[in-house]
Amino acid sequence: MPVEVISYLLSESDRERKLQSQLVLQCAPFLKGIKASAITNLPAHDGKMLKKLLAGTGISYKVLAVRKDRCLVFLYRKVSFERHISRRENVDFLADFGYREGSAEKLLERLADRIGMYAGQETVFPHEIGVFLDYPLADVEGFIRNDGKDYLLSGYWKVYHDPDGAQALFRAYDHARDCAVRELLQGRKMREIAVQAA
Repeated sequence: MPVEVISYLLSESDRERKLQSQLVLQCAPFLKGIKASAITNLPAHDGKMLKKLLAGTGISYKVLAVRKDRCLVFLYRKVSFERHISRRENVDFLADFGYREGSAEKLLERLADRIGMYAGQETVFPHEIGVFLDYPLADVEGFIRNDGKDYLLSGYWKVYHDPDGAQALFRAYDHARDCAVRELLQGRKMREIAVQAA
């Protein structure tokens, strides 16, 4: 993706268009249905605009944290995210961090609590967030075990297992971003860019 295109999209003076550009640039693999979820950091005053942009997309969101004038927003499609987060290996892994088996909304509440504890300097950053973001569990475990060091490959996340598979996924993510940006530049709305859940 040429730097000029990214600069152009993020320099928009229209707030709604700028927010749409940010979502496309940061969340395209999720918008295109490759990932179960995404996360972005938005100006706090863009909450109502986000709701409007996502109308008709089937996408839900949860504000995980608000700090000063920014909010950390988790985007997901309920059915696919519920399927992902309730996989036995994910449930077992998250249990080690105090997550109780339950609905996706309850798990997201716990994640928000853990992010709040981190912001209050009561705990380390909750790196288990990688599981919520649909990163491979082996890589999330590797990141935690190695304190983010000694990885095999770095891209959309730090890879500790199966670098060939990760590179293929990185290419798919890049392709999704390129497609979403092209559609945005053609004037399509978010409900046209985001694939509908099956």
